[in-house]
Amino acid sequence: MAAEDDEDKPAKPVVPNIYLDMRTIYSAIPAGTLGLGFGTTSLSAAFEALAVQRGTTLPNGLPAAKGIAVDLPMTVDVSDRVSLYGGVSGSTVDIGGGWSSLDITSWNIGVQADLYQQNGGRIPTITLQSTLTQSVPNEQGMTNSFNNILEFDYALDEDETRGWLAGVQYIHTTIASPFASIRPNTILYAGGYYQWPSNWKFTGRLGMQSFGGAQFAGRTMAESFTQPTVRLDLDRMDDNDNRLFGITAQIAWTPKPAYQLTLRTPLYAVRN
Repeated sequence: MAAEDDEDKPAKPVVPNIYLDMRTIYSAIPAGTLGLGFGTTSLSAAFEALAVQRGTTLPNGLPAAKGIAVDLPMTVDVSDRVSLYGGVSGSTVDIGGGWSSLDITSWNIGVQADLYQQNGGRIPTITLQSTLTQSVPNEQGMTNSFNNILEFDYALDEDETRGWLAGVQYIHTTIASPFASIRPNTILYAGGYYQWPSNWKFTGRLGMQSFGGAQFAGRTMAESFTQPTVRLDLDRMDDNDNRLFGITAQIAWTPKPAYQLTLRTPLYAVRN
């Protein structure tokens, strides 16, 4: 009788996952280009704003740069299909004259949603992720970046522990300056993933990146190019596919190679 009574009780609502999806990023970028590619847009925003602010003092184009950023987006998994996030990023960059102070350099808001879920069928899961990143402070040289990713995930087994990926990433950046412009950046990529019974998951992506270039005061600030890019992810998941730890290594030829290493350490307030 007690068991029957339990079955009659309404199910308790599931509290969504709530966590600070902390990411620590190191980037090394060659001369003559901006921070572009699969990676975070927070360092890109810092590099872009700094390049515009100092554009008149860089007669030989953009120098090589290094950067460290910490992204702190508060994330809410509204359901197993939709996640909302927003937060701030702090960064420090070095363009040859020493490291700048670590300051809040951008904020971002975004959404990730499964438009369709495979669930054992033949049509792959289709995911759309859109992020708006704005550099701070709000002054001359401020940038707005719109980063959109459409990805197709075809799982090869019912548990979705292995499969193939394909997608496109489109980044459009605007600058609050009448003298500067950055053309869109597009990446087409394909890859795959495998998750072991120990819940370690490896994902690899190989793509081609096409960047339209950037100008300042009528002269080229960064050349256009079409070059390959590679991203490798290693994540530790729990039994419910919540990420516990992740590390990402990326190389993007621009056309010289740019490197990015990201440590992802989510801090959960609620984890289902």
